[in-house]
Order: sequence, then structure tokens, then C-alpha cells
Amino acid sequence: MSTPRLVERHPELGSEELVAALAPPPRFDGVRLDNYVPNPEEPSQAEAVARCREFVSEIGRGTSRGGSWLRALFGRGNRKTAGEDGFRPGLYLDGGFGVGKTHLLASMWHAVEGPKAYATFVELTNLVGVLGFGEAVRRLSEHRLLAIDEFELDDPGDTMLVTQLLSKLTEAGVRVAATSNTLPDKLGEGRFAAVDFLREIHAMAERFTVVRIDGPDYRHRDFPEPPEPLGEDELVELAHRTPGSTLDDFGELCAHLQRVHPSKYGRMVDEVTAVHLSGVHAAPNQSVALRLVALVDRLYDRAVPVRISGSSLSALFTEEMLAGGYRKKYLRALSRLTALSRELARS
Repeated sequence: MSTPRLVERHPELGSEELVAALAPPPRFDGVRLDNYVPNPEEPSQAEAVARCREFVSEIGRGTSRGGSWLRALFGRGNRKTAGEDGFRPGLYLDGGFGVGKTHLLASMWHAVEGPKAYATFVELTNLVGVLGFGEAVRRLSEHRLLAIDEFELDDPGDTMLVTQLLSKLTEAGVRVAATSNTLPDKLGEGRFAAVDFLREIHAMAERFTVVRIDGPDYRHRDFPEPPEPLGEDELVELAHRTPGSTLDDFGELCAHLQRVHPSKYGRMVDEVTAVHLSGVHAAPNQSVALRLVALVDRLYDRAVPVRISGSSLSALFTEEMLAGGYRKKYLRALSRLTALSRELARS
């Protein structure tokens, strides 16, 4: 009996499934503000926890100053623009990868009594594409909190879409919490003509109070280096011996990722116990590299371990890629992939 392959999976998600899935991934089911352990050498981490508690308390007290979804959609409210009186409806957790930003974001989501929504940035933009802008505003305006993980702007269309969406939602009283490796007024920098969209970027940035979280990547604190790639025969044997696992040729998987929308990658790896990738090599281009980042994020969310053959993980992204505007995304992916590769002991 052959081992299942990810390239054989073609997940489809309807609008109702997308809405129902607006919750933190399984890895973060048990996270809470109380079990976030700040690094004593990094005071900003304890400060971030305190700011998150304050944000949650504000939501609990109903200090969102909002209106109805109709007001948000048609712009007929009399509320001040965010920032005019110092009020910020959003909390933005900024910092390097591996400092626990997603832990804090999911913890806030758990702490707030619903209705509430949680999505990665790519899942949010896809939701708007499926529902339509007006329907997305209507549904999300019913929530007290929208948590957005991996907030980023990779193209001008996303800049305009998210600026308008956050404007409508915050006018409707929705509080927004987000994580990113980039300050909100620097989003899109080095990736497209951000100077042409500074007005929109700055308008969005004004809606957030920024909390900086410093520190080293906890995933690599006092841990050994990732295991070396396996031999081809050993990889195949381990894939066959691991119930619920998949085995794919890396090049074929890269091609498959270009045919599947990144918002469906989570469904593609649901119920997979381990991923085995044969013949790993450098991503052929930036488009594939970014889709690999999205796949690694969904594997990490679901704690799906990874075994590979071929080149080492450090060769996945070229030096040119690591020197470009997506450097932080690639480094985060390598950090998470390294952690996942440790989760299966070599046998």
C-alpha cells in the first residue's frame, strides 16, 4: 500500500466553512496569558503581557466606541477618526520571530468572550474575496475582536483592501489585534512601490497601538541543531512506517502549491501526522518560496513534524531571497521548519 501524498489533495472550502474556521489553530488551543513565560532578560516581554491584559480588559468593559455594521458599511457615523483623540482600536504586536507573539494573540482571543474571529492575514484576505467586501464587513462587524496573525502587505491590492476593511470594522466597534515582524508604517517596504500608498499605509497604522517584543527565538534556545537530511531509502521506509503520514517529491509539491490557494493549505494538511519530503532543494523562485512559507506556517500551526531528504533546510531559500524584502518571512519559516524537524526522532 502506497503512502498518501499531499499533491493528491485538492481541498475546497465554502464560505460557511471559512467563517466557521475563524479560530486559532490546534497548536494554540491551550495558550493563555497566564502561561506565557516572559524571558527575564527581556523586559519588553512582561510589558507586552501587561498590555495584552489591558487590551482584553478594555474589550470586556465595552470601550470599543463603535456603531452598527450598517454605519460601518455606508460611512454615516459621527465617530471621530481613529487617532484623533488618542484612542486606538487596535493592538499591534511587533517583534522578531520566536518571541511568542502568536501565543499572546491567541491568548487574547481565548480571553475575550465572543463573538470573535481569528485568522492569518492570507486567510482574512481570502475570506473577503469569497464573501465579497460588503458581506465580509457585515459578518465581521458582529464581532468584538478580530485577531490577525502574520499581518503583512505584499502587494498594492492588499494594501487598499485591508485599509478599507479595518476602517469599516473599527468604525463598527470591532477591536483588532495583530502580529507582524514589520512595524505598521513600514508594511510593504521593499516589496512594491510603497511610496505610492503611504497615505493608506499610514492611515491603517494610526489605528494601532504598537507593542514591541524583543528577545531571541525561543524555538532555538538551548536546542540542538536540526537533524541532517535522511537518505532517500530511509525517508521512504520511515514514511511507510508512520501511520497517517504523507510522502512527496519536493519539486512536485512546489508545483502543486502553485495550483492551490494558500488559504487552503491548512485543510490540505489536516489529519496528517507527519510530512516526508524527498529531494529537497532551493525554492526555484520567489513565488514558490512564499507559498512554501505559507505551508510551513500551517504545518507549524498543527504541530505536524517534517522529515526530509536532499539538501539541508538552510538551503531552502537562496542568499538572494534572504537579502530581499521577504527576509523576515523566510527566516521565520526556517525557524519553524527547524522546530518541526526536531519533533520526529530519527530512528
